Amino acid sequence: MACTHIDSPQLNPPRANQSVYREDCTRCFDSIDDPTGLDVCLYCFNGGCTGDRQHAALHASVTNHPLVLNIKRTRKKVKRDEPPQKITKLSIAAETESDRYDTTTQVKCYECNMEVDKSAGKLLQVVDAVLKANTFARQEEVKAWEQELTACEHTLCLEQDAARQLDQSLGHCSMCDLKENLWLCLTCGNLGCGRAQFGGIGGNSHGVAHTTATGHPVAVKLGSLTADGTADIYCYKCDEERIDPELPNHLLHWGINIKDRVKTEKSLTEMQVEQNLRWEFSMTTEDGKELKPLFGPGFTGLKNLGNSCYLNSVLQSLFSMPEFADRYLHTNDDPTIANPAEDLDTQLRKVGDGLLSGRYSKPDSDVIVSEHTPEVPHQKGLAPAMLKHLIGRGHEEFSTMRQQDAFELLLHLLKLISRSQHTAPLKDPVDAFRFVMEQRLQCISCKKVRYRTDEQENISIPVPIRRIPKEARMEVTDGEAKDQEKEEFESVTLKECLDIFTADEMVELTCGACGSKNGFTKKSMFKTVPTILAVNARRFELVNWVPTKQDVPVIVDDESFSFDAYMSKGVQEGEELLPEDADSGGAPKWTPNEAALSMLEQMGFPRVRCEKGLHATGNSDPEAAMNWLIEHMEDPDIDTPVDFNAGSGSKGGASTAVDPEKIDSLCNMGFSIPQSRQALKETGGDMERAVDWLFSHPDATGDSGDDENSKNKTIPGSDQQPAKFQLQSIVCHKGSSIHAGHYVAFVRKNAPGEQSPSWVLFNDEKVAKAGDVDEMKKFAYVYFFRRL
Repeated sequence: MACTHIDSPQLNPPRANQSVYREDCTRCFDSIDDPTGLDVCLYCFNGGCTGDRQHAALHASVTNHPLVLNIKRTRKKVKRDEPPQKITKLSIAAETESDRYDTTTQVKCYECNMEVDKSAGKLLQVVDAVLKANTFARQEEVKAWEQELTACEHTLCLEQDAARQLDQSLGHCSMCDLKENLWLCLTCGNLGCGRAQFGGIGGNSHGVAHTTATGHPVAVKLGSLTADGTADIYCYKCDEERIDPELPNHLLHWGINIKDRVKTEKSLTEMQVEQNLRWEFSMTTEDGKELKPLFGPGFTGLKNLGNSCYLNSVLQSLFSMPEFADRYLHTNDDPTIANPAEDLDTQLRKVGDGLLSGRYSKPDSDVIVSEHTPEVPHQKGLAPAMLKHLIGRGHEEFSTMRQQDAFELLLHLLKLISRSQHTAPLKDPVDAFRFVMEQRLQCISCKKVRYRTDEQENISIPVPIRRIPKEARMEVTDGEAKDQEKEEFESVTLKECLDIFTADEMVELTCGACGSKNGFTKKSMFKTVPTILAVNARRFELVNWVPTKQDVPVIVDDESFSFDAYMSKGVQEGEELLPEDADSGGAPKWTPNEAALSMLEQMGFPRVRCEKGLHATGNSDPEAAMNWLIEHMEDPDIDTPVDFNAGSGSKGGASTAVDPEKIDSLCNMGFSIPQSRQALKETGGDMERAVDWLFSHPDATGDSGDDENSKNKTIPGSDQQPAKFQLQSIVCHKGSSIHAGHYVAFVRKNAPGEQSPSWVLFNDEKVAKAGDVDEMKKFAYVYFFRRL
C-alpha cells in the first residue's frame, strides 16, 4: 500500500529565509545524535525527538503533518594512518561533517504508519532541500552578522578591469608561496595573502601591499565563499569588513561561479569568535591540576554560540534557583503549541529540562580518551539557539552576535518572562526578585517630607574607585624595586557600597509648600526585601570619555549578613508631610528659572521657546538652554505652548495615558520605569523630548503610575526582620569592557556526592568544582543573594 500524502500540495522545499530545525528537537535537546535520530516535519520543518518523549509524534498529531524525514548521525571511527592529501588547488578542503559522521535518512508517514520511498512523488526535491538548507542555528547566526555589516562606496561603486579567467591551478599568493588566507582583489583579480591571523593562520599582508601599490580597495577571502552568497569582504580604504551586494557578478567577472563554491576556511567573524572563546578563566587549581569536571542534574554545560557567554552565565545562575526549577522543570509542556520554537515559555522549559534533568550531562563522546589522557573530558554542552533567538528578537543589541552586558540581558530576560502569555495561572518566577524601595524627600528649608514607593527587581550599587598610589605598589624582587604598571585599587566592602547606595543626596527642586529653591535631600531605603536580590556592582569610570571597567575588589563573605540597617522606617512621629499638589500629582511644581528666562528673552528667543529650553536642560543654565534651542530650531512644534505641570495629577485625563512601548524603549536606554513614565507625561508623550528631559533631570523622582486599582495590589517582597541574605551565585567578567572578554558563572550548591554546598564553575560547556572562588567574588559583575 502506497502513502497517500507524497503529492500533497502542502509539500514544498523550504524557502531561503525559512527555518529548518534539523539539529535538535524544538521541545527538548534530544538530537540527530540520539539512537533513534530526529524527525524533521516535511511541511513546516519542525524538529521532533523520537525517543521516550515522542515530540515528533506529538507535532504530527497537533498539526496534522504526517510526513517526516528521520535524520540519524553517528560518529565515525577514523584512523589517521595515511598522510593528508597534498594541496594542489586554490580551494583548501577543511574537515567536513561527512568526514566525522555517518548520516542516515529515511522518510516516514505517521498517518499511514510506514516508511516511504524518498524518491516518490514530491519527496525527492523536498528532502534534498531540507538536507542542504542551513540549520536554524546557522541561519540565525548569519542573519545576526549580516545586520552588523554594511556596504560602502567602494563596494557599491566598484570598477573592474577587463574580464579574464583566473588560473585556478596557481593556488598561492602572487608574491609568496602561501596557499591559505588568500584574498582576491575584485578590481584586477590579483591573489594576495592576508594579514597573519589569530590561531596561527599565516599571512604576509601581500593583499594589503597590493592595495597600497595600486589603490584597489576591495578584496574577498576565497576560502570563505559559500553557495548562498556570503563571504568575507574587506575594504582596505575603509579598513572595515563590508558586504558587496553585487558579489556574485563581481566574482563571475573573474570566472568564479559562487554557486559552486564550498567554504573551506574560517571567516574573520569565526576567528573573532574563537579569539573571544580563548578568554579563559583558569580551569586549574593552584597546584596546576585540572579542575574536576562535574556531571549530573543541575551540572549541565551550555555551548558558546559565538559571543553568547553573557547569556550562558545568566541562564546558569537563574536555573540554579528553586523558583525557576519549579516553574520550568516541574510543569508540563503545552501540547497545543504548533510552533514551539517560537514560543518563549516552551523554550524556557526546554532549557530548564536540559540543564536540570541531568539527561544531557555526560562526558563528550567525541573526545578520545586513552591511557595517555586519563582525565575525564568535559561535556559537549547544549546549544540554546532557539531561546537566544527569542530573547534577541526585535532587540537592537541582543539580536546581534556581539558580546553584550550580562546585567542588561538579565533585566531584559526577566521582563520577557513576566510578559510570557503562558505564565498565568502558574507562578511567575520573577516574583522572587521583586521588592519595594521607599524614597524620602525632605525640603531643606521647611523640613517637610514626602514618601513614595517604587517596585524594583534589582539594585545597581556604586563601587568607590580609589587608586593605590604608585609608590605604595612598588614590589621588591631580588632586592630591586619594580614598578608595576597595572593600576591597583583599594578594596571596598559590600557594606560600604550599600551605605553609599542608601545615603542622603541633594536634589535641586522647588518646594511646593514653602517656595524655597534650596533643594531637597533624597534618601532611598528598602520598604520590603525580595527572596532573591540581584545586585550589579558598577565599577565603571570615564577614561578619555570611554566607560572603562576598573578592577576594584569588593569584599563579599560567604556568611549571611543583615539588611536591617537598610530597611525604611516609614513616616516618623513629628514629621510633617508636604501637601499633595493637585496639578503635579504630588511632585513639586515646575517653574522656569526667572533669571535664566530673562537672559534668554534678552537674546531674542520667544518665551515659549525659552521655557522649553530651560525645561529640557535643567532649568538653571541659560547657555545650555540656548544650545538646546539652536539644535531644535527646526522642530515643527518649537512654538507650541506646553503645560509642563500637566498630566501627573489629572485623574482619568488623556494626559495620564502613557504608551507602554515608549516606556520600554526608554527602559532599554537604561532609565527606570517611573522615570520613563514621568518624562513621557512631562513631554506629552514625545520620545525625543522625553530623552532630553531625562538627561537634564537625572535626579527625577519618577512617576509610579499608582491608580485606584493599584491600592489592592499585593506589595512584593517581605518587610519582616531580621532580613538576612547569603550569596548564592555570581556572574564574573574578564576584560576591560562588558562588550568584549568573557563571562562565567559561579554557583553555590551541593556537588554530586557532597552533603554541604561548595562553589561550582560554569564556563560555557565546562562544569567543574571551582578553585579560588574568593578571588573571583572580589571582581564579580552581578551578585545573586538569597534571603534566609
